[in-house]
Amino acid sequence: MGARTTAAAAKADIGDRNDRSDRPRRTAIRARGTGAAASEDFSDVRRLFDSFKKDALGNVSWLDVMTRLQQAGIAPDDSRAGDFWGAPEDREGEGRRLDLGQFARLCRSNHGLLARAITGELVIPDFPSFVADITGIYRSLLQERRGAVADYIPQLKRVPADRFAIAVCTVDGQQFAVGDSDTGFCVQSVCKPINYCLTLEEHGAELVHRYVGREPSGRGFNELSVNGDGLPHNPMINSGAIMSCSLLKPSLDIADRFDYVADTWRRLSGGNPVGFNNAVYLSERQTADRNFALGYFMRGAFPERTDLIEILEFYFQCCSVEVNASGLASVAATLANGGVVPLTGDRVFSTDSVQKCLSLMSSCGMYDYSGEFAFTIGLPAKSGVSGALMLVIPQVMGIAIWAPRLDALGNSVRGIEFCRQLVDRYNFHMYDSLVGSDRGGKRDPRLKKNQTAIDGTIRLLWSASTGDLDGVRASLASGVDARSCDYDGRTALHLASSEGHLNVVTYLLEQGADVAATDRWGGTPVTDAEQAGHDTVVAALRQSPGPTRAASDTAEQPT
Repeated sequence: MGARTTAAAAKADIGDRNDRSDRPRRTAIRARGTGAAASEDFSDVRRLFDSFKKDALGNVSWLDVMTRLQQAGIAPDDSRAGDFWGAPEDREGEGRRLDLGQFARLCRSNHGLLARAITGELVIPDFPSFVADITGIYRSLLQERRGAVADYIPQLKRVPADRFAIAVCTVDGQQFAVGDSDTGFCVQSVCKPINYCLTLEEHGAELVHRYVGREPSGRGFNELSVNGDGLPHNPMINSGAIMSCSLLKPSLDIADRFDYVADTWRRLSGGNPVGFNNAVYLSERQTADRNFALGYFMRGAFPERTDLIEILEFYFQCCSVEVNASGLASVAATLANGGVVPLTGDRVFSTDSVQKCLSLMSSCGMYDYSGEFAFTIGLPAKSGVSGALMLVIPQVMGIAIWAPRLDALGNSVRGIEFCRQLVDRYNFHMYDSLVGSDRGGKRDPRLKKNQTAIDGTIRLLWSASTGDLDGVRASLASGVDARSCDYDGRTALHLASSEGHLNVVTYLLEQGADVAATDRWGGTPVTDAEQAGHDTVVAALRQSPGPTRAASDTAEQPT
């Protein structure tokens, strides 16, 4: 930027880095009311509508609206977005247009999801940048070939070693997946947190922990070991998971008990496929000498009338539930969201159950690596010998990684390395400062684009000066006036013109930016563009008739 265009950058350090309320408040487009409330709602809708390019009739492109929605991470197969995307055959028509009334109805559906996506008020506002980072980590790990697939279960040994998928689902339902994300895999030990939550929902923590402890074992996940009270150490190791199975719907027969668990997985997966791999189940059952030994070792600790063989088979069935990475990301996001599935709004677990589950995942979820994982990564997680790893970032997102090559402790090699790189880039560790500090180069992706440096008008000016058209659109959609200026009188149009960003200049002119605005030195957008030698920008500015947006503000409110 030139000397005068740095006025926006000079203010970039403004902001309270110690305020935890930095996370943007969600804009709710309420149902149409009367009086002042209705006028305020209309103004919100109008600002959003005006952030899109309009045709000669004042309508906006449906494709433009849907593109913005998809860029924010809302997928076409998201059940909440049916009102937006319409029938599949409607998604082909680039010529489809929306008037203000139709746009308003979309904004008011699904709790203002469209409005929050357009204004960058979902939990990860700059979702494309976050996706780029996740994709970069994925690509960097493709050459990682340490470790080997689990070989003690024959069917798992046959899984191609270099399968790899990463999927993300935020608490607002923003989704992204890369790699083999549609390929199903068995959850194995990742079933343990889910079964533990189910036991808490059914019996409460006091009764559950009469049968299973809640301390790390310090031993292998399948070690023949109990605590001083003769109980399994915790629900995240095999002995504790077998005990959890004994507590699940004990009055039902074994088929109905499994249906209950499978139905829970279907609810948690947010519409992604959930299956059962019978071959893995049979393979695991035939090679389960240690698990049978664990069952007999704990025989006196089970609830009365427990059929041990039946419970062991039930446990093997739970391990053989099959999901894909996108489905497991939804499961993790449900835990991050306090028990509510982000993609459906279905409350599956109480917040109390989730809190207790995440606590044990933090301390016991990664086999013998749990302590080191808590130290270096600092997030609740659960791994399985299929190569699955479920990572929970409370109140932000869930992430699923599937990579079958395991280390000596039974954890996915690529999965662990992904987690390392993630917390190196972002301040997700539970003891990182989550207030926007850039200490150590970490970033908080929950802040709006450049929000650690700018706010309000300054965000608009920054976006204009860097040619960030999406940032300009989001700023105007959130209510910032296109004619806003900094203390030197520099408007967004000044900055975009001086830097030669023709697309931003054109958009700002459409939104009512003042082509005749002067800064403290008497400069206008035209003189800035001329001094910088941006002839096409000069031509666009000279052809502009001047601000026209105000005239549309008197239009009749949509019904």
